[in-house]
Amino acid sequence: MSKWTDIRDSIEQTVSDMQIDEQVKQAVTQQCYDMILPSLRKLGDGFVDAIKAQSADESGWCKVRDAIVLPALIEGSLWLVELVLKKTIEKTTASSTVAV
Repeated sequence: MSKWTDIRDSIEQTVSDMQIDEQVKQAVTQQCYDMILPSLRKLGDGFVDAIKAQSADESGWCKVRDAIVLPALIEGSLWLVELVLKKTIEKTTASSTVAV
């Protein structure tokens, strides 16, 4: 077997043996918000800046795509993901402090 297969099998075994409780779900959600979202935002911003700059050389529907459609789609998606994660963290934090 390849090294990748060994790594994949090890991860699958660890996850299948793992007890997933509320604390784990909250920790994963918080890590997504704190670590993954900023990286996605930086990547998205770089892509949007590049295609907006390229839109100056485009015409017709390609100009609309590069100047409006793709930037709106990317920025809107990132905004929605951030909103959902933020609301989820707020609600689970509030409910866990009430339950204690």
